Amino acid sequence: MSRLRARVHQLAVCFWLQLKILLFSPFEGFLGVVFPLMFATAALLIYRVQGDPAAMLYAAIGAAAMGIWTSQTVSASTLIQRERWAGTLELVVAAPTRFSLVLLPITFAMAVIGLYSVVATVLWDWWVFGVALEVADWPGFVASIAMSAVTIALFGFLLSVSAVRYRTSWALGSTLEYPGWLLCGFVVPLDLLPTALHPVSWLLAPTWAVEGMRAAAAGESPWPDLAVCGAVGLGYAALAGWLSVRLIDGARRNATLALT
Repeated sequence: MSRLRARVHQLAVCFWLQLKILLFSPFEGFLGVVFPLMFATAALLIYRVQGDPAAMLYAAIGAAAMGIWTSQTVSASTLIQRERWAGTLELVVAAPTRFSLVLLPITFAMAVIGLYSVVATVLWDWWVFGVALEVADWPGFVASIAMSAVTIALFGFLLSVSAVRYRTSWALGSTLEYPGWLLCGFVVPLDLLPTALHPVSWLLAPTWAVEGMRAAAAGESPWPDLAVCGAVGLGYAALAGWLSVRLIDGARRNATLALT
């Protein structure tokens, strides 16, 4: 039990320290708050041309989740690179704590910033565009948002792990940001995408979380979508945990880990 308590304490401390850093970071503040408002404005201006309140609500719900995705794909993929620039990656890799357990709470702290952007986006949609968030099932809707934050954090965890061995892999997050809006169905229905891309959408947990949000808003059951979302997120966590061990051990054996 003492070992479990120590592990929980380590995760909580890493989470809290990183959250304080993010709250006072001008870049993260701009990325987490200003960017989602800009993108939500662009999406709602496009949908407003149709004059369809249902379409506006569809875009508003998707825009609320875009902030979590943006905070993870960009920040998590550059997480290791920032440690490399600061000269602290050596300490993180050499620490007795498993490497994956250092990265995981950091990506969850980023997800909390993303949750803040959800609230900001919802209020922005209401004050500027008059799109009130009408939700029939609030517990299901809140659960969908929470599941979205958790699974996107796990996806960010996977991205951050992949950046350990390769310096240029930090650009992967920026590459995935905009395609993810389409593939996850944030602003465009998945039925409009080519059929060949549907399996890719199904492998992205936010696809199911946003479907759960829209189902809860319409009074339908979001729980089947959330169950799939949770399963995909656990797949991210398992793959990231396996990769973190393989990549670090391989780099140590071959002396190929570019730390600084």
